[in-house]
Amino acid sequence: MKLHIAFDLVDLENALNIAQSIDQYADIFEVGSLLIYKNGMHAITRFKQQFPHKTILADVKIADRAKETVFISSEAGANWVTVLAGTKRNVIHSACNAAHERGMKVMLDLIDASSLGQSALEAKSFGVDALLLPMPTQDSSQLTFLETWDMVKGNTPLPVHISGNISPETLPAIIDLKPAAIVIGKEITAATNPLAEAEKFYKLISRS
Repeated sequence: MKLHIAFDLVDLENALNIAQSIDQYADIFEVGSLLIYKNGMHAITRFKQQFPHKTILADVKIADRAKETVFISSEAGANWVTVLAGTKRNVIHSACNAAHERGMKVMLDLIDASSLGQSALEAKSFGVDALLLPMPTQDSSQLTFLETWDMVKGNTPLPVHISGNISPETLPAIIDLKPAAIVIGKEITAATNPLAEAEKFYKLISRS
C-alpha cells in the first residue's frame, strides 16, 4: 500500500518546501490542479526537477483535448495524468493511448462518474491504469462508501487509490479495505508540522 500525497496548494515554493521535508515518506507526489492553474506546467517541471526519483502525478483532470494535454504533461515531466470518468469514452481511450505511447500512466478520477460500477467495469478496456475513488465528505456516509467500495472494486482488477476525508482516526478502517494507495492532502500539507503528520500516516500504512 502506497502513500500518495496531494499538493492542493497555490504557492509553488511552499509546496516544494513541504515536499522536500516529507520526501522520505511519500511514494507519489500529486501536483494538484490549483498549482497547475496558478503556475502552469512549470509546477510539474519543478516537482520533477527537484524529485527526479519520485512518481509525479499531474492532476490535469482531462475532459477533452486528451492527446495535447498528455503531451504537454509528459514534456513537463509527469509520470501520471488524471482523466475525469464523466467525460466521453473516446477521450478516456485517447488519453490512455497517448499516455502509453509516452511511457506514462492514466488514473481515472471517479469524482464525476455517472455510474461508478460502469466506469470501473469499463476502465481497463479503455487502457486506464488505476482508479481514484473519493471518500464521502460526511461521516454519516460511511456505510454508503463501503458499499461504493465494493461496487468499484468488485468491477475492476485495476488498483484503486482512495482519497479525501482521511484522518489518522479514519485511516485504520480504510487500510482494512486494502486499496493500492491512500491519498492524503491538506491533512499533511496544511498541518503545522507536515513532517510529523506524514510520518504518522506512513507508519500507520506501513504496518498494514
